[in-house]
Amino acid sequence: MTLAYFDCFSGAGGDMIVAALIDAGADAAAVTAGLGNLGLPMEVSFETTTRKGIGAARFVVNICAHEHHHHRHLEDIVNLISKACLPPRAAARACEVFNRLAVAEAAVHKTQPEHVHFHEVGAIDSIADIVGACLALESLGVDELICGPIPLGSGTVECEHGILPVPAPATAALLKGFAVTREETGVEMTTPTAAAIFTALGRSGPMPPLRVEAVGYGAGTREHGSVANLLRVFIGSGDPDGQVDSLTELAANIDDCSGQIIGATLEKLIAAGCHDAWAAPITMKKSRPAWMLCVLCSDSDVPRMETIIFSETTTLGIRRRPCRRRKLLRRHETVETPYGPIRVKIGSDSALDLTCQPEFADCQAAADSHHVPLREVIQAAMTTLRQKHS
Repeated sequence: MTLAYFDCFSGAGGDMIVAALIDAGADAAAVTAGLGNLGLPMEVSFETTTRKGIGAARFVVNICAHEHHHHRHLEDIVNLISKACLPPRAAARACEVFNRLAVAEAAVHKTQPEHVHFHEVGAIDSIADIVGACLALESLGVDELICGPIPLGSGTVECEHGILPVPAPATAALLKGFAVTREETGVEMTTPTAAAIFTALGRSGPMPPLRVEAVGYGAGTREHGSVANLLRVFIGSGDPDGQVDSLTELAANIDDCSGQIIGATLEKLIAAGCHDAWAAPITMKKSRPAWMLCVLCSDSDVPRMETIIFSETTTLGIRRRPCRRRKLLRRHETVETPYGPIRVKIGSDSALDLTCQPEFADCQAAADSHHVPLREVIQAAMTTLRQKHS
């Protein structure tokens, strides 16, 4: 299994992702040819450059006709990608990125994903960045994408809707569940396009055990401060049968706290970025009814999770237990249903798919907008997925 680990020490842009993958050995000719199949009025090229003395690649998109105010719906972009005869996995990944963007924009604007007008991210250069990144990942045979903490930057950014704080609302929505840092640079360090690629196709976490085969550097268009404006990617092989990582399980027995408080605490723990949190009814000494509250989190998050538990509940002590976890390889595919595009999460062991489940939020939004039972949307997504792989 081939992994790509992105070290976002200076932030990231969509063009930086493409450039880093090219510098790591992706086939520039294949990426250029695939982008040409989109039929958009643009020319793309790759350059070599340096940032703070480090050699890197740069991805350049020259637009032949101005489209800065061209608004596209999700359906428009999906159709554009579907007609381009791209490698199937690259096309599916590109659609997945735009679907995630649509969901995030819909949450910000309180509407449905299919009603979202893409503004900046619907522009030609952003389409080139997203599709180019997916083509480069396919060229390298990348099966899984992982990224380290993502710097947000600070200040404001000017976009279609005016001047907004960094991170822009769509970027903030996209990065839920991902580790981020805030750098007082006065500029945007991670763009919505990069956030969409990372969060739609990858996961947040430390670099896993990896046999490094290539390292690539992608250059941004401007410098900010003393840190080189580069994105670094490590390409290498990992465990073919899944992944094993180290976590900490926290547990507390609580006998004088209401179920409502326990439920609210679980929501805060999950919002704070733990891997999972749950509660189960138990009976303690003297036959007192109680709750056992448990949290699964990264070792570095233990102090933060314990603070939440102590602050929100009446417990006087929390147990810690180190544990090892093996995970199935996970990927997303987007299937087209009569109710719109639905993302499906697939878990596999080696080359064998073992489990699949439509994303509940997508199904619920589709059911609400089409006024049909939720189970019909779920069934339609599963039927389409089976037909796709038959």
